[in-house]
Amino acid sequence: MKKSILLSKSIVLSILFLLTGCKEVDPDEAPWEVLFDGESLSGWIQKGGEADYKVRDGVIVGSTVMNTPNSFLVTEKTYGDFILELNFKVDSSTNSGIQIRSNSLPYYRKGAVHGYQVEIDPSDRAWSGGIYDESRRGWLNPLTENPKAQKAFKKNDWNHYRIEAIGDTIKTWINGVPAAHLIDDKTARGFIGLQVHSISKESQKGTEILWSDIKILTDSLEKYSRKTSIPPITTKNELTIDEAINGWKLLWDGKSTTGWRGARLDEFPERGWEINDGVLSVLPSGGQESAAGGDIVTKELFGDFELKVDFKLTEGANSGIKYYVDTDLNKGPGSSIGLEYQILDDAKHPDAKLGNHEGSRTVASLYDLIQADVAKPIHPIGQWNTARIISVNDHVEHWLNGVKVLEYERKSEPYKKLVAESKYVKWPNFGASDKGHILLQDHGDYVSFKNIKIKPLNAK
Repeated sequence: MKKSILLSKSIVLSILFLLTGCKEVDPDEAPWEVLFDGESLSGWIQKGGEADYKVRDGVIVGSTVMNTPNSFLVTEKTYGDFILELNFKVDSSTNSGIQIRSNSLPYYRKGAVHGYQVEIDPSDRAWSGGIYDESRRGWLNPLTENPKAQKAFKKNDWNHYRIEAIGDTIKTWINGVPAAHLIDDKTARGFIGLQVHSISKESQKGTEILWSDIKILTDSLEKYSRKTSIPPITTKNELTIDEAINGWKLLWDGKSTTGWRGARLDEFPERGWEINDGVLSVLPSGGQESAAGGDIVTKELFGDFELKVDFKLTEGANSGIKYYVDTDLNKGPGSSIGLEYQILDDAKHPDAKLGNHEGSRTVASLYDLIQADVAKPIHPIGQWNTARIISVNDHVEHWLNGVKVLEYERKSEPYKKLVAESKYVKWPNFGASDKGHILLQDHGDYVSFKNIKIKPLNAK
């Protein structure tokens, strides 16, 4: 009997311990930082358009203005990982949004604000709480599959947002209802911003958006982070909703070798390349050109196109993205022949100072022919960059991280002159094919790729 009583007491104590140990964290105890003091716009600056921002009755009031682009009141400080909460009220005739991890950089669209936006959408579409990529990729996480969140927004009334951005994961709640769940690693840090959208009608002039109780948490995030019932949308090696609508397709599925082969093989190389966690990497082999696994090419040929590829360099590395490649041109040593978007560590690789045309072997250049803009926005070694190549009716552009860095007319007389003065002079009609393969180069250095996408164009 005594043993039974002692056992019961032990069970009770264990239950009490579990109950106290599993007690929910009190959100009021969180070390919140107030971003708006209710009296002034201290700590905030305006970017973009010329909408009117002021403080009235303890809230921030934004008013629309004619003939001006989207306006943003943004924090002077930037934030990486955080939990943000705020209240807002928007007129049902206009939309707005909360910018997070956003930036305004001189080289990008003349300083345009760009980055993640948590949408405020009072229209019948009802995507408030969805995630849009302002001035960049468009919709990333709409609410088409989340009717509960769509119904949670209160028109012409105050609403509450909770936004968690931790690592590559962004989660949102609207009035306590889980809304979006996005996994995306495009931008890790930026400012918080309050948008007043541009207007096109005089009758919309002076429309107001109100914000209040803006606070942010940057410490102990895992302790205060909430679980969400919404399945994540992952952008890695996937088409965004806007890309799918606009005719883009994946050139690489992120997990297999489907659609690719060795430049001198019928199938994908058995060595020299690695697929790991959605990243395709050429493995180091001493810096020699096509000496290990060799270049890989698409099995499909492309004429006019728009191509996007994310790439990441290691220190001193060399590689390239080639287009209009004819794998029959070079059967000897070295790489297959085609126009090349150079991928290079300019600071550490000696090739950056070589070539018949000064600077034409630096990153984003048309290899050995045309130098990319010296003010190109290259990210540090070990970080991802985005290459973009557009070829329409023989007009070709190279872009790097959203900035056009060179353009030329393929097959033109100036182009032919450059070829005649380059290492490509021995290849008749170099770069003049109407169609060709897309190629990723094995130059013996560790270089990684992901998000390889193409939009075939029928321009002619």
